[in-house]
Amino acid sequence: MTRQREEHTVRTVRIRAARPEEAAELSALALRSKAHWGYDEAFMAACVAELTLRPEEVEARRTVVAQAPDGRLVGLATLEGEPPRGELGLMFVAPEAMGGGVGRLLFDHVREAARAAGFTGFDWAADPNAVPFYEAMGGRRVGTVPSGSLPGRVLPLMELAL
Repeated sequence: MTRQREEHTVRTVRIRAARPEEAAELSALALRSKAHWGYDEAFMAACVAELTLRPEEVEARRTVVAQAPDGRLVGLATLEGEPPRGELGLMFVAPEAMGGGVGRLLFDHVREAARAAGFTGFDWAADPNAVPFYEAMGGRRVGTVPSGSLPGRVLPLMELAL
């Protein structure tokens, strides 16, 4: 994606609080985003429960969405836990919006929301494909954690100090 297109996308997408009635759409977005990396059908089936956002969880998980000018939801993120330490629970960008700065907008929003809420930092289990993005956002790989979906799989553990 060209720098000009990325800047245009960033200027036109807005971040707002998610609504409970959007939970199913956000869960589908998370699964489409995960599938973008070429995971097979069995892998994706194993991820469904972990990537499902329920209506009653939307507010408690501090869910935000990235919304395109046409109303489409093109990303989501959750900031979970209580200060001083939180967790980036979910963060996904729709495949068609990848490379347009949406992930950066979401991550920057979560970082600022965490600061405003009194967090001193947050951590998260990262998809291995997303580690370069998270490192570019200032995240640091600090170890590994077991996958919540696939027994025996480990994921990079990332952290960000605020």
